[in-house]
This record gives sequence, C-alpha cells and structure tokens, in this order.
Amino acid sequence: MTPAYDLLLQQLKRLPGLGYRSAERVAMYLLIEKPDSMSDLLDAMKIAQEVVCRCQNCGHMAESELCLVCEDANRDKSTICVVEHVPDLIAIERSSAWKAQYHVLHGKLSPIHGVGPEQLNFQGLQARIESGEISELVLALSNDIEGQATCHYIQEELVRGRPIKVSRIGFGLPSGGGVTYADSVTLRSALEGRRAYE
Repeated sequence: MTPAYDLLLQQLKRLPGLGYRSAERVAMYLLIEKPDSMSDLLDAMKIAQEVVCRCQNCGHMAESELCLVCEDANRDKSTICVVEHVPDLIAIERSSAWKAQYHVLHGKLSPIHGVGPEQLNFQGLQARIESGEISELVLALSNDIEGQATCHYIQEELVRGRPIKVSRIGFGLPSGGGVTYADSVTLRSALEGRRAYE
C-alpha cells in the first residue's frame, strides 16, 4: 500500500458506519475502480461544506437561516417533536407521520461521556418554549438511560410550571433502540401512540 492510500483509509474509517473493510472498499472504488467519480464526490462535498448549516430555529440542516420544515407555513407551529439528531428527524419525515415542527438537540445528556446541557441545543429549545407559542412537546428520544435523563431534564428544567403538554413516543420502539433505524410503520405507531411524559 502507499502512504496516500493509508491516509485516505484512515480518514474513511473515522466516518460513522465504516469499519476497516467498508473503508477499504470505498477507497478502492474511488481510487482504482471508478477514479472519475472522485472529482464529483469532492465537488459535492466542497459545495455542501460551503452552503449547508444548522437551521437557526430548530437545528436541522439548512442552506439559509431557516430549514425547509421551519419555512413551511402548512405545519403546526405550536407542537414540536424533539429529536436527538438530524437523521432521526429525516426518519420521522420519511414516515409522513408528523406535520408539525421539530427541534434537534444534537445528542443527549451523558455525563459519563462529558455531554452536559451546555453541549446540546437546549438554549434554542428554551427560547422557543419561552416564546409562548408552544402547546406541546413530543419527546422522540432514545429509549435508554441517557434518553430518559434528557427527557427528565426537559420536563424539570425547561417546561415545569408552563402550560405545555409533554408526551413521549415509545410504543413500537425497542428498549435501547433509536429513531433513525426504525421503519415507517413503527415510527407512525410510536407517534400516534405517544403518551404523557411524567
């Protein structure tokens, strides 16, 4: 192997979902099998790096101040589905089960991994709650200890004392599972079967 190949392989292995074998296949594909596709990939990555940013309202991907979801006048502005990551939002959108707003936390509370409230998008959620326009929060967070802790934090620190209904999806999602990998039917059932969070 060459030093340049090894460098590419090391960078590819850092991407989520790519182990050594997968990174090796991608590297070989780009360098040996389809070298012409490398330029298109690099161009697309450069454009995305320059124009894609976080929506200033919800934290979703955007190419301007607001994302397409937040700009959609047909969505219910009084109800927010709180998710951990952008792929969770995309999975729910793909199910066509949600016609309101979102808020992306970009993670969940995990003191053992050094993730506290300051590292998450709680400030943006608090601002939306304090606007007085929100009547319900639907917590679509992982069904694990960190997800539970994050839900508890939202309930106790951001919502307590406000006339906001807090519900939690859970029906149909396995314990320890997340939103991203659930199928559309499961997500629809989870959203329709949400219950009050206490």
